[in-house]
Amino acid sequence: MDWQNIFSLALQQGLGPSAVVYCLAAIGLNVHFGYTGLLNFGQAGFMAIGGYAMASVVSTWGLPFWLGVVVGLLLAVVLALLLGVPTLRLRADYLAIVTIAAAEIIRQTVGSVSLLEYFGGQDGLTGFSDSFRSLNPFSGSIGIPGVVSWRANDAWVMLVGWILVVICCLIVWLLMRSPWGRVLKSIREDEDAVRSLGKNVYSYKMQSLIIGGVFGALAGFITALKSAAINPSFFATDITFFAYTVLLVGGAARVLGPVAGAIIFWFLLSFLDLFFTQAAATGLIPESIMTSNQASLMRFIFMGLALMLLMIFRPQGIFGDRKELALDAR
Repeated sequence: MDWQNIFSLALQQGLGPSAVVYCLAAIGLNVHFGYTGLLNFGQAGFMAIGGYAMASVVSTWGLPFWLGVVVGLLLAVVLALLLGVPTLRLRADYLAIVTIAAAEIIRQTVGSVSLLEYFGGQDGLTGFSDSFRSLNPFSGSIGIPGVVSWRANDAWVMLVGWILVVICCLIVWLLMRSPWGRVLKSIREDEDAVRSLGKNVYSYKMQSLIIGGVFGALAGFITALKSAAINPSFFATDITFFAYTVLLVGGAARVLGPVAGAIIFWFLLSFLDLFFTQAAATGLIPESIMTSNQASLMRFIFMGLALMLLMIFRPQGIFGDRKELALDAR
């Protein structure tokens, strides 16, 4: 067993571009679910809207990269309005149903043959990240020698991504310390009481849905940029559930909960994958118990078990506050 290699690669994933993507998506879900109590099961839809808008504006229409970013953010706002207008006056479960359906509709639409010339079908789009990569200040591998390293393009995406994470966390921190944020928390606890005080609960929910959706669009940008390509498989339903896992591990309704959750989640997921793969390959685990083909699946089994135990013994997450938000895991 090469423990140094396992830890090095796991740390590389725990701080890498994939962790940034899920961190940004979870920050948006934190605004929705953690602070407002909205059940958005379609964060992947906001990510797809942002990523595909940026990619198609550049690749399909030949317009500037930064215009694509602006279009992606605006379309995320439009999507939040389309989802929120018919559902936010109803029970929370209606929003959950609509959002998960909308995310699948978006994914199937951008992958359809009829729109192949605009979105590339199942093959997706490429060639939209040249302007972004031309700004890369790194010329070689970046990292800590002997510990961890990233390629120049990955390092550039990480730098931009973690800067976005810091900005988003700062925005959330400022918003939740304001009277507006306190109203959101009150809506999460008892929206009828907030309504009785003369507050427009529908308006506050809509604002929360828009802000969290914009954060999701940022995650979509990083998803596309880290691979310099985009296709519908990047935005499957499990992306949203992984983002929820990140949020619950770190602690909902905590500003830094998604950050800690993303790092821990991706480090452990990569560590378990590398451990079981090497254990099966070296014979540490007999083939009668587990083959090398089964090794990669063990990480999900153990992560699922860990999440179950977390919900039983610490439902507010690792860094969450039980007084702030405790999920009833019983």
